[in-house]
Amino acid sequence: MNYFLRALREAAKSWPLLAAALLCSAGVAALWGANIAALFPIIEVTLKGDSLQSWNERRIEEAKARVTAATSQIADLEAAVAKAAGDADETKRDRNLLDTLKLSKRGDETIIYSGERLSPWLDRFLPRDPFNTVLLVVAFVVISTFVKHVLLMGSTLLVSWVAMSISRNIRLKVFDKALELDRAQFMKWGSAGFMAQVTGTSDMLASGITAVYGGAVTEPLKIITCLGFAFMVSWRLTLACLTLAPVVGFLMVWLNRRIRGVSKNILARSKGFHHVLLEALNNVLTVQAYTMEDFERQRFRNCTGDMMRTGMWHTFYFALANPITEILGIGMVATSIAVGAWLVINQETQIFGITMTDQPMTVPGIMIFFGFLIGASDPVRKLSGVITGLNIGIVGAQALYPLLDTPSKLAEAVQPKTLPSPHREIRLDKVSFSYDGIDTVLKDVDLTINFGERVAIVGPNGGGKSTLVNVICRFYDPTSGRVLLDGVPLTELALHDLRRRIAMVTQQTELFNESIHYNIRYGRWDATEEEIEEAARKAHAHEFISEFPEGYRTMVGPNGFRLSGGQRQRIALARAFLRDAEILVLDEATSQIDVESERLIHEALASYVENRTVIMITHRASTLALADAIIEVDHGVVTKRPARQQQAA
Repeated sequence: MNYFLRALREAAKSWPLLAAALLCSAGVAALWGANIAALFPIIEVTLKGDSLQSWNERRIEEAKARVTAATSQIADLEAAVAKAAGDADETKRDRNLLDTLKLSKRGDETIIYSGERLSPWLDRFLPRDPFNTVLLVVAFVVISTFVKHVLLMGSTLLVSWVAMSISRNIRLKVFDKALELDRAQFMKWGSAGFMAQVTGTSDMLASGITAVYGGAVTEPLKIITCLGFAFMVSWRLTLACLTLAPVVGFLMVWLNRRIRGVSKNILARSKGFHHVLLEALNNVLTVQAYTMEDFERQRFRNCTGDMMRTGMWHTFYFALANPITEILGIGMVATSIAVGAWLVINQETQIFGITMTDQPMTVPGIMIFFGFLIGASDPVRKLSGVITGLNIGIVGAQALYPLLDTPSKLAEAVQPKTLPSPHREIRLDKVSFSYDGIDTVLKDVDLTINFGERVAIVGPNGGGKSTLVNVICRFYDPTSGRVLLDGVPLTELALHDLRRRIAMVTQQTELFNESIHYNIRYGRWDATEEEIEEAARKAHAHEFISEFPEGYRTMVGPNGFRLSGGQRQRIALARAFLRDAEILVLDEATSQIDVESERLIHEALASYVENRTVIMITHRASTLALADAIIEVDHGVVTKRPARQQQAA
């Protein structure tokens, strides 16, 4: 619940819009009750051919007469009680009658007071002709209904704007968090997890905010307004009609817990759904190559089946909320009909010895009372949907905010230091690293790479080559030891300052589903068209790009599937060349290129790497020829030697 309250506090920052929505909701509630109350003069007065003014005057005179008579009777009874002090039964009977008379007198005094205050307003605003009064009331009901719906729409739009703004902000924060997290934390959630959070979970939170600031305000105000009018008619009778409220409240608490639990299951199933979907589609070639289509279809059917079953339980509990709340509404109306009918038919003010009204109720009076209770029962029914939305929002908040509160292990320096470009050296000082805290991938590495040096990293698969590069680029921080740039630990530099010095090409080429131009330009967004083409020429990509009908505007498809492996790598190389960084990292960057393209790219690299630090992970002899030094990584142990020594060996 604390997380959801946090979301509500964020929404409360848009307080002008919410205040306007609250005013609209208050107007809706007032008009809701006023429409029902407006029927009273039609039922009670005008259909009898009387005017409200004369009815009010007559009511005041009748109340005054009853007050006079009651005053006399009260005096006589008080005297009788004083004389019959020794007769307990007679004294009790007289005291009960005395209490009833005093209560009736207070009711009549209230009628006199309200009638005298109301009289000037009736004379000023209402005609004396009964039919004209009916027309005026009908016109009021029609106009107020129109205004009510305008206010309701305004409230809905305002709250929806706030909720959608919060949902959008949450999506932006989740996206920002995905980009800033270190790789270990990112892989913990996975692409499927972030996808589920950005889509379904954000919508769940928006639904909860809408429920609170929308229905959770409007519907209770309607209930309060109608019950308030009903209390004015008879507060005792109103309380009697609410006898089922505690039972319904208990059932709603139980139902809320069930809905919250099912909503959590839906969220968990949604993550699994995205996981299976993305995994199968991103590896569709492997799926087809190993004829695993049926297996993946079954996996997808299983996860969607789980989602469907959980969704059905959610629908069941959601549907159950309506009858539970409707029980309260029907219970109120049924109780009022039974009790009210008995009071009207027998012209009584008590039932089972309990006083319900100050005066015997009339047929029009009890009908208006019924109308107020019916008016309260409809928002009670709608409140079930509000409560459901609230529970869904709570679950969404509980899933989102822990992710947003997850700190990146790559903490930014509070006051980062700045270094001149280009750098002088990269140095690893007693660096050890472990992914899980159990197996050590790098062990007490001492290594220095000077500016302008070209080093090739070699070693067996799984020996720690990529980990070494990831630590140098600060995709991970060492478990122990330090990585320094010109004597300054990387943790004391701004990540942006460090990364802007690096251009990277990996074996698993990552391209965006955009044009070739877009993918090359990604290396330096402010590059000119000439610079983009020059980078492509250096990577020997310009030739095949020019052969496409749309040239540089050719769309590469998801992850570049429209291009061959070699073409994708040359696009990635062009992107790295365009960046013009002082550190170039090549992770098996020529592994998918044919011999001729490799020769041309090596020529380009030979000229490009001048006055740059180049770090190459490779097994190819042609690439090793570019290196000044060889770094051997064997199960965490790192050894550096001159390239000529490696070649001689």
